[in-house]
Amino acid sequence: MKHKVLYILLFAMGLNTVVNAQLNDYKYIIVPKKFDAFKSVNEYQTSTLVKYYFEENGFNALYDDALPVDLAGNRCLGLLANLEDDSNMFSTKITIVLKDCNNVEVYRSVEGVSKIKEYDKAYKDAIQKAFVSFAGMDYNYVPQEQEQKESATVTLNFKDDVKSVQENSKEHIIEQKATTEEQVYKAVEPKPSSIVRVVEKQSSELPNEVLYAQPTDFGYQLVDSTPKVVLKLQETSMDNVFMTDFNGYNAVVFQKDGNWLLEYSENGEKVQKELDIKF
Repeated sequence: MKHKVLYILLFAMGLNTVVNAQLNDYKYIIVPKKFDAFKSVNEYQTSTLVKYYFEENGFNALYDDALPVDLAGNRCLGLLANLEDDSNMFSTKITIVLKDCNNVEVYRSVEGVSKIKEYDKAYKDAIQKAFVSFAGMDYNYVPQEQEQKESATVTLNFKDDVKSVQENSKEHIIEQKATTEEQVYKAVEPKPSSIVRVVEKQSSELPNEVLYAQPTDFGYQLVDSTPKVVLKLQETSMDNVFMTDFNGYNAVVFQKDGNWLLEYSENGEKVQKELDIKF
């Protein structure tokens, strides 16, 4: 009997380790402000409670209408939380389910059951009991190998910028021309010396004129009348939302009320600049 109990205990510990490692693959938990099982937004404070308990257990939880730039560009960085409500007239029953960007179930909590009659208190009690499944997981996000490679990829500026990049453990110089008609890449073996990274510094101010959008493999590049490439826009999974880099800041370009806006965070403050883009 002792051996049987020990086996069950070891199996449970091993299962918890596997689940923990699986959840470590995801950077965010996305919490809907309205779960499918409920009629109104944050009914019985369900969204508030779920987000709170995820954060209490060390997860980076956020609402579905406040996605950061990296998650907006790659939905697979996060898991979508859902509440399955199997309540009846005698008890409140809640299960927390996590699904990935392909709508595949990744994790399911134990069912939290409450006998409290008042709905607000009952749902809080049931959700709290369901979150026992996440207690002690010691969650710690570990970026995937592909994501690490992408984050280390050098983003080339246009207009004959020169950068030193690492490729197959050998240094090469990448040259690129600015026009869409002629975008040429040439790899040249450097001489055995220390090559200084040379980059044309982007102006801190955007030109107050029409910017013309030219299609590229990754989205668009915005050029002025010179023509000079001002911004490079990377497509995301959302319509009229693009990722970009502006003066070293991760930024997003999006359309709001018919206007195009560039938005980024500088010293903890949100900065917006209006753009006149012609596609």
